[in-house]
Amino acid sequence: MGLREQIAEDMTAAMKAKDTVRTSTLRMLKAAMVNRRIEKGAELDDDELMKLLRTQVKQRRDSIEQYQKGARQDLVEKETAEIAVIESYLPKAASAEEIEQAVTAAISETGASSMKEMGAVMKATMARLADRNPDGRAVSEAVRSKLVGGS
Repeated sequence: MGLREQIAEDMTAAMKAKDTVRTSTLRMLKAAMVNRRIEKGAELDDDELMKLLRTQVKQRRDSIEQYQKGARQDLVEKETAEIAVIESYLPKAASAEEIEQAVTAAISETGASSMKEMGAVMKATMARLADRNPDGRAVSEAVRSKLVGGS
């Protein structure tokens, strides 16, 4: 069963269970998938769906940051719950150690020694962690600390 079918099936189950958070999140995901399919003009494969899910998680993390600044704890909790639902369809996230190892390998692979080469190191690191659902912000911070700290 593909990811699209799994989401549709889970949405039906959430509706029957009257799980409002899960139902609304899955409805939103389904709408985002339809919009992306229309933009592309063709059906989305599982890789494109994974990318869409990662984008949705990133958008929510950005929203959480804004809501925290605005002292809107109710909305922070709502977005956090939505992230949990979306992440259940993504592979387990890369750990800090895995990110650290990938950054170290990418730096030695690219021969980077300064912040000017951060883009190349980020690209190589993200490619190494593609199947591990890396948090881009955590990867960026790890790359930055390695290039600035020179460790």
